[in-house]
Amino acid sequence: MGVGLKGLLGFLVTCFEALPDHWHVQPVSWNQDVMIQRLEVEADAMASFVQKKTNKPWIWLAMDAKTRQILAFHVGDRSRKRLKKLWAMMPQASRQHATFYTDQSVVSQGVIPAAQHYPMGKLARKTNHIERCNTTLRQRVSRLVRRAWSFSKTLANHIGAIKYFICHYTLTKAAV
Repeated sequence: MGVGLKGLLGFLVTCFEALPDHWHVQPVSWNQDVMIQRLEVEADAMASFVQKKTNKPWIWLAMDAKTRQILAFHVGDRSRKRLKKLWAMMPQASRQHATFYTDQSVVSQGVIPAAQHYPMGKLARKTNHIERCNTTLRQRVSRLVRRAWSFSKTLANHIGAIKYFICHYTLTKAAV
């Protein structure tokens, strides 16, 4: 076919750079006269690695619990500073009015307002959709699979592959 690895990787980088930074997720619209809807967001972080196992960037995700659309994502370490970046990427309506369900990590305390934050254990089943999304992300993005031969050599390619999946996942959820 005459396509080299360098050309293929260059094409992938161009595709990654063309992806939008914001998906303009809107609340679900209904045809009924009156609709009372409570905004609920599930947030979680999952481990990954770039180039070697000791270089572990975490993937932070926030998902609308009703529509299953990814509202925001950020890649970085597992610190309050990175969660604040995820918080800043969230739609303003979610930041102001949504109820946030997270795992019981202490990182989220102090970033998400206490009145909106509900840390839950696994048995409460309030974060099961974001956990399922994490599993789907690991299954469909081969570089995230543990003990795999494929991995990201650069953080930019790592973020690009994740962003590519999230764009597809969110836009197909919006179409449903």
